Amino acid sequence: MNGYIQVYTGNGKGKTTAALGLSIRAAGAGLKVFIAQFIKMGEYSEINALKRFADLITIEQYGLGRFIKGKPSSEDIQAAGKGLERIENIIALGEYHVVILEEANVAVTCGLFSVEDLLKIIDMKPDDLEIVITGRNAMPEIIERADLVTEMKEIKHYYQKGVKARVGIEK
Repeated sequence: MNGYIQVYTGNGKGKTTAALGLSIRAAGAGLKVFIAQFIKMGEYSEINALKRFADLITIEQYGLGRFIKGKPSSEDIQAAGKGLERIENIIALGEYHVVILEEANVAVTCGLFSVEDLLKIIDMKPDDLEIVITGRNAMPEIIERADLVTEMKEIKHYYQKGVKARVGIEK
């Protein structure tokens, strides 16, 4: 199977949901999936659900679970760096068919790591590996290198009416 680079970006809802849906589809076909979550930390509903696929889907968090405004802390940068190192090792081992870098675009925008760091991951990709990168504000260099780019566009969102993130729907 040929693998490609997919990017899900934009201000609309659904980037992580699309990537997780792809992970379940891949697992259903017997493919092994590795998901690295940047920014997030904690028990999100998707983690609870994916535990049921533990033999095929591995999910690890490399965020400290806080909204990064301004310059990230050294702890935030260190956590993201561990995630990048882990992904490099995962790619080198060749045991997974799909690697998802959730919120990696946001990690670049926030300064957790550089666009060059993310391009290095792309450069490591063997022909048979699918890499999915999610998060708003994908850099032009990432979009250029991707084989598929989907932009989620917000047209209307109930957050604007004060609806908070709901367990099982948004978190």
